[in-house]
Amino acid sequence: MSLKENFARRAERMRASEIRELLKLLDQPDIISFAGGIPDPALFPTDAFAAAMSNAVSGDAGALQYSSSEGYAPLREWLAQHMTELGVPADADNIFITSGSQQALDYLGKLYLSAQDTALVTWPTYLGALGAFNAYEARFDQLNLTGNRGADDYVAGAEAAGGAVKFAYLSADFSNPTGETVDREGRLKLIEECDQMDCALIEDGAYQALRYDGEAVPPIQALEVAQKGNLEECRTIYCGSFSKTLSPGLRVGWVCARRDVIQKLVLIKQAGDLHSATLNQMAVYQVAENLFERHIPKLQKTYAARRDAMLAALARDMPAGVEWTRPEGGMFVWLTLPKGLDGKDLLAHAVEAHRVAFVPGGAFFADGSGSNTIRLSFSLPPEDVINEGVARLGAAMRDCIGRS
Repeated sequence: MSLKENFARRAERMRASEIRELLKLLDQPDIISFAGGIPDPALFPTDAFAAAMSNAVSGDAGALQYSSSEGYAPLREWLAQHMTELGVPADADNIFITSGSQQALDYLGKLYLSAQDTALVTWPTYLGALGAFNAYEARFDQLNLTGNRGADDYVAGAEAAGGAVKFAYLSADFSNPTGETVDREGRLKLIEECDQMDCALIEDGAYQALRYDGEAVPPIQALEVAQKGNLEECRTIYCGSFSKTLSPGLRVGWVCARRDVIQKLVLIKQAGDLHSATLNQMAVYQVAENLFERHIPKLQKTYAARRDAMLAALARDMPAGVEWTRPEGGMFVWLTLPKGLDGKDLLAHAVEAHRVAFVPGGAFFADGSGSNTIRLSFSLPPEDVINEGVARLGAAMRDCIGRS
């Protein structure tokens, strides 16, 4: 008997994450890895979490009990205030706690997408979003923030495919994978187009707090609230996370949105995992309440130095014809390789011959293009390791260019 013969049709669309596979290389001590967007564990507020966990367990039996699907009330209230400070006046009823922002993307795909519906995403975009939306048999179309394509083109393409445009998704600040930021004009343009299409707008704010220089741009949701006067009138759904700021392992994220969206997400969670881990939420609340504002500058200082080291090393060691982004924050630099140089081929040679790893860029494109791009993460290795790793990468590139 073969059970796979009874798999749902959507199972055929499921693919292993290239990043998760590459992370296994971290177990090999001689490899310098720029692959995962992994926070430096040395920066985790470990002592604060140890105290918070102890306080939660000893002070409240509810820490080990079932809890509400919406999330731990004090954490939701703290997040409502946090969103208000970002320019989105909200209350606890506008906040929904998820098991990381990845779960939020999965739930939003489940909420909005029917087979053949269109999700608008940037080319490239976050690999995890593609995986989450793909499971619901979505069709992807390229969200073009600067070119001539607009709402009418997106709608026509969706209708020709037998569905509708259900949402646009993007990370507007220091995006994964490119590190680029959408300016105010681009954000306003996107709000206008989503109004025209009458679709949702999913804003992934995972890296929003990690700005190192340049002028901050308000979240898309804040710009829309300023236009329309009230969050309940807005179509933007903001997905946030503590994974890049406090701890990825506790898996605590959130959604900020109008109440009718939150209510539907709560129903999905009740049918899924009931609620996110109560103990984790309580601990995150205590740590966020006590030190979030003091902790962020420490992250910014450390990661900014590593970004600067990577950009300087790239300028020194990259062969002619390689181009890269210069992010104002986040964890990533995006490289475009000389024509004819394939990121997957380069990775195989770089790992085998030079013991350096990264993520080939094609995985971030919904149509499988982008073969001559790669993503580098600077968040985990210290500056001296970054210098050595980029030098190794440059040598690997020269090897591959010499063969072509």
